[in-house]
Amino acid sequence: MTQVEQITLLDGSKLPCYRCHTVVVGSGAAGLNAAGQLRELLPADCEVAVVTAALKGGTSYCSGSDKQTYWRLGAVDVFADNPRAMAETLVAGGCMHGDLALAEAEGSSRAFYNLVRSGVPFPQTPLGTFAGYRTDHDPLPRATSAGPWTSRFMVSCLLEHVRALGIPIFDSHEAVGIVTTEGEQGLQCAGLVVVDHTRVDDDNFGLMVFAAQNVIMATGGPGELYARTVYPQGQMGAHGVCFEAGLVGVNLTESQFGLASIEPRWNLSGSYQQVLPRYFSTDAQGGDKRDFLAEVFPDPAERIRAIFLKGYQWPFSPQRAAPPGSSVIDLLVERENRQGRRVWIDFRTNPVPHFDVAALPKEARDYLVQSQATGTTPFERLRQMNPAAVELYESFGVNLAEEPLEIGIAAQHNNGGFYVNTWWESSLPHLFVVGEQAGTHGVTRPGGAALNSGQVGGLRAAQHIAHVRSENDPLADASLAERAAQIKERLQALMQHSATARISVTQAQQQIQRRLIDVAGPLRPVTDIAGACAEAGRLWQQLREEGMQVSNPSEALAGLAVERIALAGWGYLEALAAYISRGGGSRGSYLILDPAYPPLDDAFPELSPRPEATELRDEIIEIWFNGERWLTHAVPVRPIPEQETWFEQVWRQFRDGQIWS
Repeated sequence: MTQVEQITLLDGSKLPCYRCHTVVVGSGAAGLNAAGQLRELLPADCEVAVVTAALKGGTSYCSGSDKQTYWRLGAVDVFADNPRAMAETLVAGGCMHGDLALAEAEGSSRAFYNLVRSGVPFPQTPLGTFAGYRTDHDPLPRATSAGPWTSRFMVSCLLEHVRALGIPIFDSHEAVGIVTTEGEQGLQCAGLVVVDHTRVDDDNFGLMVFAAQNVIMATGGPGELYARTVYPQGQMGAHGVCFEAGLVGVNLTESQFGLASIEPRWNLSGSYQQVLPRYFSTDAQGGDKRDFLAEVFPDPAERIRAIFLKGYQWPFSPQRAAPPGSSVIDLLVERENRQGRRVWIDFRTNPVPHFDVAALPKEARDYLVQSQATGTTPFERLRQMNPAAVELYESFGVNLAEEPLEIGIAAQHNNGGFYVNTWWESSLPHLFVVGEQAGTHGVTRPGGAALNSGQVGGLRAAQHIAHVRSENDPLADASLAERAAQIKERLQALMQHSATARISVTQAQQQIQRRLIDVAGPLRPVTDIAGACAEAGRLWQQLREEGMQVSNPSEALAGLAVERIALAGWGYLEALAAYISRGGGSRGSYLILDPAYPPLDDAFPELSPRPEATELRDEIIEIWFNGERWLTHAVPVRPIPEQETWFEQVWRQFRDGQIWS
């Protein structure tokens, strides 16, 4: 990596500046794959670098589930599959462009076998068939898994490949600003402003600049938007940074919520439910134990069936929110929490008295017998079915055979994100977005489709950069120094305002999180949306004008991150308000609560969900920030395109390089 001569700010201070062809921001599975693919496609003199706030600190490396799913084009020998059929499954969830779905399907096999080549241990038969199973929202067995840590395996193997290729990794370096400048296409990305966290105490807060021909953002979802989340502690994402640069967001209304343990943060899907544990709640001190599921499921068989199906149907879904649906469990857990009670899942005790595997409902009985998981307690059955799921909690210091887990409904995944075209280039030319940060997933998606999308997106971004954006002349104009100076001034202002600020960094973040979980979580009251938007806007403005209580440069940087996530949270709420104003109702992983409609069920007289307006699945709400307010509009979903596949024509277009534009 070549360090060019330092740039000089208006105050006379100097910052180190690196000239680079492409910078990848983020070190999760999507970012590392993009870096590796790009390095193999670009000429040797085009330098590629990875910038990351915390190597092995993101969602890909730190999160998962009982049998974390990777979804790809079907490869099981007894089931026929093809890319168009896979794309049709993707668009069936709504609010997903058909050309993006087809690109994800067409690139799926190449992305999957790249992971196999890299060493991810997906299970296969003696003859080389990669075993598969059906995941949620998929009619075919396209899913596979390497266990609870599938995405961690992906990160480890892809990181080894990146290192073998000699790609420099700037660890403990956080991107805090996108540099834009006028280019041939108008406003375009010209690089990044980054903080080196090992130098935050110097006069310039550890700021440095990358002059780059292209930037690939891969920083994941803004996990810290919500009070309850399975994202790694402290994952702020870079959504605020991108909105400040003018990027267009899409589908910000669509997040997934589901059952998770609180400590450690972990998804309780799949076999954690299929082994049929017991649920109970207590008061805040741990007393007054109550089997709250029995109050809505008095029939033991219905209770068992709901728990079992929760494994398949893990994310909360409005379609399953009324009894006897499995999402009733989510609503009951949420209600207990909102009443100040704590909820627990217990693998030591069966969910009903006189439990007998042979007497279970057929679906649960056949599954447990086929899985050879017929032990007398949920823990024994979990150890028989999925010992890695037991070992995972042991690695966190939790023995499921001896103690229950405290649980809640947590934010699990952002289906929305930023607009990308079919090469995963954002609305700002020369800036690409891959992984969860890219808004390609629509309302619902098959479980594990996000991992496939991240790998294919990185591949396609790399292909486009290598064939269309391969010129090696990063701009190093005054825009770099100007953007760096703006961020330095913002950090200085935070330090200067500290003595008079009315709010601490922690208090500001807690306000954001409480507002989002109360108004934009699984339950979304229409009567509260307008007020929440106004409050979010006032908080962001307050943070900008008055700052926060900070005492050192590290705290100032934390304050800047909270200011950015306040902007992102405001954007999420404004997108939700736009959706509701268009008649949007309950869909995806949330209920829109509207007193104009009847109660969901006698069991939930307090919940009056607005039905979904299904025609809105044929449009996508785009949103962007103009520096003062949010602007939105709805665009129609593009259908899956009909492609010209006559070989001679495709061959000619490929030879001429026409396909890369």
